[in-house]
Amino acid sequence: MPDNKRDSERVLVPGDVKGEVTVYEPMTILDMSVTGAQIETKFPLQLDSLHEFRLSLGSRSVIVKGRIVHSKIGELHDGVVLYRTGVEFIEPSEHVVAAMRSFVERQKAGASAPLKILDGELADEGN
Repeated sequence: MPDNKRDSERVLVPGDVKGEVTVYEPMTILDMSVTGAQIETKFPLQLDSLHEFRLSLGSRSVIVKGRIVHSKIGELHDGVVLYRTGVEFIEPSEHVVAAMRSFVERQKAGASAPLKILDGELADEGN
């Protein structure tokens, strides 16, 4: 039985061949619209760089390409520097726009709805 378990032969590559890898890192979405978002990460993102963002929008999940339009050091949290970054979404598909629009509209409706009290009590302090 041969030691080589590969389906195809690998060859040495002459010279200096470079590449990149996409790694999904957690982020916090601070605010968003169908055209962009402000996010918070534990690492800086380079201005004008392009990235794919996986967004969990309630029960739906979408992937959208975005360009970094600004980035700054936000705050220090538990000894970790957090970066606030503005992202402009680049050419999202109709499916993605529809999912984001639906999510944003649900968030607006939830934020503007009056607080409903199902059951409550008023405490009488000191009397």
